[in-house]
Amino acid sequence: MLHSLWFPMLYGLALFLFGMKVMEAALQRWAGPRLHQWLHYAAATPLKGMLTSAGLTALLQSSTAVTVITIGFANAGLLGQAGILGIILGTNIGTTLTTELISLNIGAAAFPLLLLSLLIWAGSIIWNEMVLSRSSSPWLGRLEQLQFLCLAVAGFAMVLLGITVMQSIGKPLQEMGVFAWFLEQAERSSGWGILAGAMLTALMHSSAAVVAMTMSLCLSGALPPEIGVAMVLGSNVGTCVTAILAAAGSTPAGRFVAGSHLALNIGGVILFAPLLPLLTQVSGQLAGDPAGQIAHAQTIFNVVCSLLALPLCYLPVWKKAAAS
Repeated sequence: MLHSLWFPMLYGLALFLFGMKVMEAALQRWAGPRLHQWLHYAAATPLKGMLTSAGLTALLQSSTAVTVITIGFANAGLLGQAGILGIILGTNIGTTLTTELISLNIGAAAFPLLLLSLLIWAGSIIWNEMVLSRSSSPWLGRLEQLQFLCLAVAGFAMVLLGITVMQSIGKPLQEMGVFAWFLEQAERSSGWGILAGAMLTALMHSSAAVVAMTMSLCLSGALPPEIGVAMVLGSNVGTCVTAILAAAGSTPAGRFVAGSHLALNIGGVILFAPLLPLLTQVSGQLAGDPAGQIAHAQTIFNVVCSLLALPLCYLPVWKKAAAS
């Protein structure tokens, strides 16, 4: 059991989370000071906030990073409540890019991609030390940007490798009947799947990791797509825990960021829970395999929730709150 189940699960998850952190840190360094400029520009209107933060979240591959930065801006008094709401809506849209890329099943290219990116990264460092460091070449800054970009690609390759490893546990889980009781309960109520997704995401601080695990289990046949989609909905609630922790002890504006993030995702789950069979059916028609179905379900959920909530950001109450 240790060899066929726990080792692949823990090793694959560790590789996935490490790759996510490498990718997130490298992309933040690659974006540099422009990140703060873009986020401040996003505060002009809720629509600008949604579009800008969606792009930033897709670029940084981390809704948590953008949310935590937003809390910092709010604490400093640089963002109004309407702009904050727009940014929160955009992070939910941008975070879907990770799972959509994962669903393409490009795991076979993971190791060559990792090797190529690390070779280019190492070559750029050697070139920098041997040639460019001796002069004040304008290429120094561009070479540094290339290094961070290569590290980001290497991080994404590790994410793909981690998923490939985790996919190998599907058959042992089926043979052991680990999900028998859980699936029995979930057949009576989709709330079990939503609760599982929320708890796992809260523990791991990564909705992408939980969605990727769900994809792997559905792809291997160990988990029905209906339960997988329910877990996706729950993961959107669980991911709010990081923002709540970041806002602990902050100003009322910082707590407003975390609270609005939580309210958006809980409201979305309440809205979609009765429509879970329909969401499963629609996402299944758009996908060619269970992994794509899970990714599309998350995209539909996040985009629809953000678009439905956008008009609420223009209510006069937010201007009155900012004025007071």
